[in-house]
Amino acid sequence: MSHSTAAAPASERLHALDALRGGALLLGIVLHAAMSFVPATPRFWFIQDTNPSLLLGLLTFTIHVFRMTTFFLMAGFFARMSFHRRGSWGFVRDRLQRIGLPFVIGWPIVFTPMALVVIWASGFPNGGPTPGMRNWPPVLPNFPLTHLWFLYVLLELYVAMLLLRGAIVWLDASATLRTVIDRVFAGIVRSPLAPLLLAIPIGIAFCLDQRWINVMGVRTPDQSLITNAQAWIGFGTAFGVGWLLHRQVELLRLLERRWLPHLLLAVVLILISFVLSGVILSAPGAPKLPFSAATLRLVSAILYAPAIWISTFAAIGLALRFMSGFSPTWRYLADASYWLYLIHMPIVMTLQVVLSQLDWPGLIKFAIILVAAIPAMLASYHWLVRFTFIGAILNGRRAVRRVLPQGGIATA
Repeated sequence: MSHSTAAAPASERLHALDALRGGALLLGIVLHAAMSFVPATPRFWFIQDTNPSLLLGLLTFTIHVFRMTTFFLMAGFFARMSFHRRGSWGFVRDRLQRIGLPFVIGWPIVFTPMALVVIWASGFPNGGPTPGMRNWPPVLPNFPLTHLWFLYVLLELYVAMLLLRGAIVWLDASATLRTVIDRVFAGIVRSPLAPLLLAIPIGIAFCLDQRWINVMGVRTPDQSLITNAQAWIGFGTAFGVGWLLHRQVELLRLLERRWLPHLLLAVVLILISFVLSGVILSAPGAPKLPFSAATLRLVSAILYAPAIWISTFAAIGLALRFMSGFSPTWRYLADASYWLYLIHMPIVMTLQVVLSQLDWPGLIKFAIILVAAIPAMLASYHWLVRFTFIGAILNGRRAVRRVLPQGGIATA
């Protein structure tokens, strides 16, 4: 086993990947802000705006393809880094503080206003609980994890990875198995077919799910304490790839060099998949289609699974190519992104209801939501979180104010 990879990656790459991780969370805010404008029948959001936008439908579809896979890959990468810096028990304490505590404390704080907004939206056309939503109070294991499901899954993946790593270290005292795993993984990443190979597990899961359509992406476990198989396969694979990438950080150079072909392929696959999603959703009203629903679903799975990994690799390559080096702005946004993502849903949902019945273009209303929500949330982060114990919990450290000679205040 190579021991050179246990060290932290070069600072430039670390800055890029940290910014990418924060960017994935911030894109989640953009995604949720656009959801009320997606033209869909039946609706799949708690309210559907009176002025839907096909362009915003494409935006949500695109973000949904790669965002969470990219996030979980980064989570696996930084998890191994933290594990080797802190040791086993230090890692466990850190994860319980930064992931477990925000999940347990944050859920009732954000769920309560979210539930009230959904009740409020019930008084509007095309508003209220989405069709098929489970009743409240839930019968366990059904439970509305809402957008905080990713914290729950992260905790599960940490436990699974620690158990798997412990078993491998115990059984593989000579490190022979780990050397083989590293070689096989490096061979996969070096291959131009890497995204296709990594897409095989989740692609099979899509094909075996008779109810799957590509607008779903990987089924998220946001309504149950039992994580579904697709989430384990899709996000677990991404987490494992991130963990293994940290063992051989030199492989990141390959992803950086291939950013352009990955990006072009991702654009093509996403556009084709988006068009195909429209065909599938309209299929019940178009009985003369020459293809069966099963054939369309199979084709969409064959296209969508590689699109996940090609677009994820494109995102990583773009970050490494254009966001390396320290940027105070990106560092600040990366630090703030966690807090913003935790609190954004009630704020965004409220704005969506307020604007839903206005006869304005959807793109204008979408922009208003972002312009109204993001600066206010950033202000709450700066004044209530960044320099307080909350910032220490979320970011693992409390930022300090530095007074400049001229009397101004800088933050570190």
